This record gives sequence, structure tokens and C-alpha cells, in this order.
Amino acid sequence: MKKNFAQTVEWLYEKLPMFQRIGSAALKKDLHNIRLLTEYLGNPHQKYLTIHVAGTNGKGSTSHMLSSILQESGYKVGLTTSPHLKDFRERIRVNGEMCSEDFIIDFVENNSAKIESLEASFFEVSVAMAFDYFAKENVDIAVIETGLGGRLDSTNIIMPILSVITNIGFDHINILGNTIEEIAFEKAGIIKPNIPVVIGETLPETRKVFEQKAKETHSEIVFTEENSFKEYESDLIGIYQIKNRRTVLMAVDILQKKGFHIDENSIERGLKNVVKNTGLRGRWDILQRNPLIVTDTAHNTHGLSEVMKQINQTEYEKLHLVLGFVNDKDVVSILELFPKDARYYFSEPDVPRKMLLEDLKKLVPNELDATYHSTIKNALESAKENANADDFIYVGGSTFVVAEII
Repeated sequence: MKKNFAQTVEWLYEKLPMFQRIGSAALKKDLHNIRLLTEYLGNPHQKYLTIHVAGTNGKGSTSHMLSSILQESGYKVGLTTSPHLKDFRERIRVNGEMCSEDFIIDFVENNSAKIESLEASFFEVSVAMAFDYFAKENVDIAVIETGLGGRLDSTNIIMPILSVITNIGFDHINILGNTIEEIAFEKAGIIKPNIPVVIGETLPETRKVFEQKAKETHSEIVFTEENSFKEYESDLIGIYQIKNRRTVLMAVDILQKKGFHIDENSIERGLKNVVKNTGLRGRWDILQRNPLIVTDTAHNTHGLSEVMKQINQTEYEKLHLVLGFVNDKDVVSILELFPKDARYYFSEPDVPRKMLLEDLKKLVPNELDATYHSTIKNALESAKENANADDFIYVGGSTFVVAEII
């Protein structure tokens, strides 16, 4: 009997190794599988133009902003990002619209034998699915966000017209490397021969890595930090988005030089309407006011240090922090970023990779005013009960924490 959408997605979760659920055991060490799977599908990723976006933080926001500007310029735009928050179909959009449930059902039904024979990972299948959908929809261009790293990421079989690397920070060090240089090397793997690359932010150590890779591939390399840009309004209001916007504007400049018709009005409208045009959620996402409740998907020290800058610029009486983590995060370093006089409400995101409360308790400093809760929703409810109208409740620590409450 034909599976419905819920059963199809459950099959994907149960049958296929999924990094978001089980961690590094789900990762493949080469691009062999994704090449075989896309070849079986007729190499759909070769049928339209692509932009490739990598980075430790900001790659999702950057991808959505680029997509929004291209949409406003009249292009039919595919967008694939990960992970999803509520609906698997968030990973595969055309002009902001998620693909249909029927497409997912039919793709799995028609290709399940091949998927199983390859023992393909969840991410390999979702990437192949996105590539196939964009070809079927005849998109003009697709913005492709890497999942993790770059060099060995399943998306790295594309030959884009432009590569973008937002920044480099410490995350997934058990997979990508223990030094900034090693992580930068993995991200630099998306730089292709004779294809320009935009670098959003650099450190002295990462700049050398990018310059060396670009030299090897004869690729034009542009550093956003060396250029000045007009400031635009955007519905992505986190102050950390200023850096992402500048990276996007640098990318747009290159696209214009390549012949894309992107005028000033399209840039303005695109940046003002990212959420409306693309459906992006979870970036300094204001859920309510009085008390102010904000959630954000930042989940490593690099990203959360940017979030703390925003928190410090926010007026409030008392800060309440609802936090949960997955088990490969440096929680000690993360907690050092947050103020000691806040009230903490800890819980576990509902995924197999969650950091258990019993393990988390061992890492939480004794001086913190902390309580522990069975679910993220219970933790948030407790924060609401304790917060006054002028207080601020921040919810985060993991993408999965955000997914449970929006």
C-alpha cells in the first residue's frame, strides 16, 4: 500500500542514517553515494545554475537573503537548506514555496530500491531530492546551502557560478578538525576551478587557507571585509545579520557582473521581505512581547557570542534563559557567554543526540540560578510563570530547541 506523507518521512528517518539524530555515524567520508544517486536520477543538478553557500554560522540567513533578492529580480529560484524546523519540506523550496507532499511521496516510492541498495544517508537523499525537484520545476538558479563542512558535503557535486563562505568558527570539531585552519580547509572545499568565491569574515589563519585554495583553483577571491556597502533595512533584525547582509551584497555585485539583472529596488525589497519570500524562521525570532520572548537557532560559541551582543543591546528587567543542547557541543564555553545573574531553565531537545540533563547538570556552574525540566515546553512555561512584563525570555542553544517551540 502506498505510504502517505507522514509515513514516507518516517521511513526516511528510520531507514536512513540522519546526522541530526545520531551524529557523525550518519556521515559518509566521500561523495561516491551522492554521485551514484544523482547519476541514477539523470544528474538533475546540472540542468540549472547554482550558488553554493558554506560557513560555520550565517549560511542559512545568507542563502535565504540571496534567494529573496533573486526572486524579487524576477528569477525562479530553488533553495535548499538544512536542517528543517517543523516540516521536512522546508528543505526544498522554489520561490519560497515548499515542495508538495506528493513530490516527496513519489520520489521515495520511485527511488527507494536505489536508495536502499546504496545505503544512502538521510542528507544524501534530501539533497538528491532537492536537486531533482529543482530540475522538474525548471528553476533559473538554485541557492544550495551545505549541510556540514564543504569538501565532503553531499552538496559539493555541483559546479556553481559563485561560491560563498560566510565565516569560520569552532563547531563539529570531531568531524571537521580541531583547529580553525583545519575547519577552514574543509569549508574551502567548495571553491571550484575558475569560479569566483566571496568570503564573508576572516581570521588571519583562515584567510591564508582561502587564498591558497583560490590560488590552486585559479578562482577570483573577494573579501567582504575589504569593501564598503550601503546599509539596507531587513526583516532579519539580529545585529549579526549586518555581516550576513554585507556578504550577500558582495555576492550580488558579482552576480551583476555576470549579467544578472538585479536592480536597487530588487535588493531593497529582497532584504526587507526575506521571511515573506522564503519562509525563514528562527533567527532572532520574536514570539511575543510583554514579556519579550525571542528564539534563535545559534548553537555554538561563535554564533551565540553574536546573540549575546544582541541580548546586551536589549532593554529588560530580568533575563530568563531557556536552554537545551545536543551532546557534541562545548557547553562549558557556551555557558560562559551568558550572564551569571540570569535565571536558567534547562531541558533536553527531543532528539537522540540530546545532551541528557544528568550530564548537563555536571557542567552547569553551582552559582547559576538554574532549574531543570522534563521538556523544552515545560521549561518555557516555567520561565513565563516567573517572568514579569518587562522581562526578557531567550530560548535557544540548539536548532531542535527552537523547532519545539515555534
